[in-house]
Formats: sequence, C-alpha cells, structure tokens
Amino acid sequence: MIKSVLIFNNHGKPRLIKFYQQIDIATQQALVQEIFTLVSKRPDTACNFLEGSKLLGGKDTRVIYRHYATLYFVFVVDESESELGILDLIQVFVESLDRCFENVCELDLIFHFDEVHHILSEIVQGGMVLETNINEIVAAVNEMNRAKKKATGVSTGGLSLRATEKLRAGFRH
Repeated sequence: MIKSVLIFNNHGKPRLIKFYQQIDIATQQALVQEIFTLVSKRPDTACNFLEGSKLLGGKDTRVIYRHYATLYFVFVVDESESELGILDLIQVFVESLDRCFENVCELDLIFHFDEVHHILSEIVQGGMVLETNINEIVAAVNEMNRAKKKATGVSTGGLSLRATEKLRAGFRH
C-alpha cells in the first residue's frame, strides 16, 4: 500500500503532500523533513530505494524517489509494493503532469495545485493504484477541465495561461 506521496524542491519546500493514513500535522512535517534530509544527501548515482526509519514505520516501510531537475517525487510505501513498480508509477505521474501542463515545472505545481491533486487522484486513491495508462489519466483530467469550464464558464486554473507564462519568463531571468 502507498502510505504517502510527496513532492518537494531542492530546498525542501513541499509542493505536494498527500498522506493515505491518518497522521497528525506535526508528525507529517517531521516526516517531510526527515525524508528530504535522507534523499537530498544522496548522490544521483545512488539507488532510489531507502528503508524507512522508526518515524516512517520501521523496516517494513520503504521510501522510493526520483529526482527530476529541481523536484523530488517521493512515494512512501509498505513492503507489499514493488520498488520497480513504484518507480514506474512515479514516471507515469511525471509524464501525466508533463502532458497536462506541457513541460511541467515547479510553478505549475504551485499555481495549479488542485489539478495536480486531481491527476494524483486519477492514479492513486486510498493508497491503492487505480490507473497507470497515461492516455486514460490525461483524458480524465481533460474531461474534468471541460466540465469545470462548462459549469463555471471560466478558466480552470488559478492563473490564465498567459499570466503563468509571464511568471515563468520572469523566474528564468
């Protein structure tokens, strides 16, 4: 079972936190800090699997992560999950984000957090994997966006595409 999904940047700032177990906020923050400390110190050539500490749930818990550009994508799972399967699932999640946002970046995760959570919920619910077909995931997200537009008559994102592009350009310089 998947216990949590985390995305944070190179500085440890969380960009997405989703726990599939009831955990109090203080413990969640300690977990995020501990996981960031563990994965950020590892070289890129090191294995992407770590056994959990006592805070994470002991030896039956594993941390599986991928580092893409400035973001760490981390899945905390129990011993019943396949490490390679979870690495593939991280790849599916990243590719789905990339298709929905066209070259996803950290700003997309910040300004469109609701859509990021929706993409994740298309892939994982209640700690169980629902869908791994990228085309199905993207189609479901596009359908949700069309329904939102039809219901509200406005753009689905917090910012328009033009405003997001201006912000991206400003951060690049």
